[in-house]
Amino acid sequence: MARATAVRPHHPGSPPASCGCGGPFVAGLGALAPRPTALPPVPTHRAHDGRATVVRGATVLTMDPASTVAGAIAFRDGRIVAVGDGDEVAAAAGRDARVVDADGAVVLPGFIEPHAHLVPTALLGGWHDVGAARFPTVDSVIEHLAGLAADVPRGGWLTARQFDPSLQAGPSELTTDLLDRASTEVPVLVLNASLHFAYANSAALRVAGVDRDTPDPEHSPYGRYADGTPNGVLVGQAAMLSVATHDPRMLATDLVAEGRAVARRAASVGITTICDQGTGMVLGPEDADLYRAMADDDGLATRLRYSALDNRADAWDLVGLAPGDGDDRIRATGWKIISDGSNQGRTGHQRTPYLGSTDRGLPYVEPAELAARARHRAAQGWQVVIHANGDQAIDDTLAALAGAVDAGGPDRRHRIEHCSLLHDDQIARIAELGVSPSFLIGHVHYWGQAFRDEILGSERADLLDRTASCSAAGIRWTVHSDEMVTAMGPLRCVHNAVTRELWREPGTVLTPGERVPVESALRAVTADAAWQCHSDHEIGTLEVGKRADLVVLGGDPRTVDPGDLAEIEVLETWMDGVRRH
Repeated sequence: MARATAVRPHHPGSPPASCGCGGPFVAGLGALAPRPTALPPVPTHRAHDGRATVVRGATVLTMDPASTVAGAIAFRDGRIVAVGDGDEVAAAAGRDARVVDADGAVVLPGFIEPHAHLVPTALLGGWHDVGAARFPTVDSVIEHLAGLAADVPRGGWLTARQFDPSLQAGPSELTTDLLDRASTEVPVLVLNASLHFAYANSAALRVAGVDRDTPDPEHSPYGRYADGTPNGVLVGQAAMLSVATHDPRMLATDLVAEGRAVARRAASVGITTICDQGTGMVLGPEDADLYRAMADDDGLATRLRYSALDNRADAWDLVGLAPGDGDDRIRATGWKIISDGSNQGRTGHQRTPYLGSTDRGLPYVEPAELAARARHRAAQGWQVVIHANGDQAIDDTLAALAGAVDAGGPDRRHRIEHCSLLHDDQIARIAELGVSPSFLIGHVHYWGQAFRDEILGSERADLLDRTASCSAAGIRWTVHSDEMVTAMGPLRCVHNAVTRELWREPGTVLTPGERVPVESALRAVTADAAWQCHSDHEIGTLEVGKRADLVVLGGDPRTVDPGDLAEIEVLETWMDGVRRH
C-alpha cells in the first residue's frame, strides 16, 4: 500500500433538473436493451483462503458508537477479526497472516451510497457527459460535440446527456441551428438532464424521418420553428424515442457490462455498497435479475441494497418480492414511492408558489392514495421510502408515514428521500415519528444560487437540506448523490455538508448554521447510511464480526482543510475482504 498525496483533482458530475428516478424515456429505452441470455444463481464465490490480512501503520477511524480510532485492522474470509493496535491485531490474525503496511494512510468503513440508480446509469453509460461541471456554457458543449463527431464512424451516432440549461450559460434549448454546428452529417442526440427532453440535430431528424409533415406523437410534441419545421427539441417519451430508437446501439446496450462498470466507478470513489432507490424503473422486476447477472463470478465491485419502485407494483407483486429477499451482497430493503417532482424543475410540490409565479408544482400521487400505498406496504413489512422535494410534498409524506409507522411495527426506518425544504414543524414531526431523511446535498452546492435567486427566494432557500437542525433534533440522516443527478462521490457529499459552499459562487455559504462537523458527515455515508439501509448489523463500522468493507484514503478528513475534503484521494477500496480498487 503505497503512500500517496493527500489530494487529487475532483470532477463531480453535473446535476440534472429531476430525480434520478428518471422518466418514461428511461423505461422506454430500457425495453429495447437485450436481457441476459441466462440468469445465474446468486454467487457464493469469494477470493478467500482462510488466511487473515492485517492492515497496520494506519489511522483506522472505526465510526463505531465510541468513535474509536485504532492503528490496525485484520480480516479473514470477508469478516473483521481484530481492530486495535498493531501488536494485538497481529496476534489475533495469526502467524500466517498477510501484512499490509498502510504507510500512514487513513482507513474508514467502506462508503455507502444511500440513494443512486444503477440500472438507468448503466443504460446511459455509453452517452457522453456534457454536464455543467465540465462545460459551463452552451458554446463549450457545442465545441466538445464537434470534436467528438469528427471521430464517429460512418453510420454511427453521437449521443450525450446531462445538458442542464439552468446551470449552463447560453440558449435554454439545443435547437438544430446550434447542434448542426457540431455536425450536419453525424446524427447527434443530447438528453436534457431532467430526462424529460432531448435535442436532435438535423441529421438525426433526417434519419428518423421527422420533418414538417410529421405529426406530433400524442402528448409528446416536436418543437418547431415558426414555419412548422422541427427545431430538434423533443418533448416527452414518444418524441424522444421516435428519434433515439434509430441509433443501432440502443438495441445492443449490454446492461450487465455497463452495470459492472458503474460499480467499479463507485469502488473507485470508496463506495462498497450502493442502495438503488428505484429498482424496476427500466425492466421491472428484471432489474433485480440484472443485479444477479452482474454479480455472477464475483463480477460486481460493490454490494447492492434496493427499493422496489411502486410504479411497477403489479409486476413486483406478481413475482412475490418480500422484504429482505436476497443475501449480504444483494438484498431488497425498501418500497419506493415518488410523491412529487424536483424543485429545480419546478415540479416539486410546494406550500406556496415558486418565485415570480403562481405555480406550486404538483403531487405525483394524491395525498389519500399516498397514505394508502404507504400503509399497505408497511403492513407487509416494508421500509417505506418516499421521494419528497417540496415542503407540501413533505407534509403529505409525513402524514402518509404516520400511517406507515402505525401499520408497520417498530424499527422499519421509513425514509424521506431528498427531503429538500424543511420547516421547523416538519423537523419536529420527523423526530416524533422516528423516520429518517436522506438529503441530495448537491442541491446546496450546485443549485443553491439558483434556488436563492431564481426559484425559491432567499428565505425559502435557507430551508434547504437542514442537516444541522436534524442532528440537533436527534434525527439520523444521510447524504446521497442520486446518481445520475450528481455523480457518486461520498467525499464530495461530505464536503457539501460540511461547507455548504455554492459552486457558482466560491466562498459563499448557503445557511451557515446548517453546516455540520466532519464526523457527522462521515457518519452520513458510513454508520448512519448502513442503519438507514437496514444493514448496520453487517457494514457501516469497522468492528469485529462485521464485513470487511473498508476504504483507504490518502488524507485525514478530520484534519484537511474543509474545502479540500472532496479532493482526498481514494487509494484502495476493499469489499468483503477483497480489494476492488
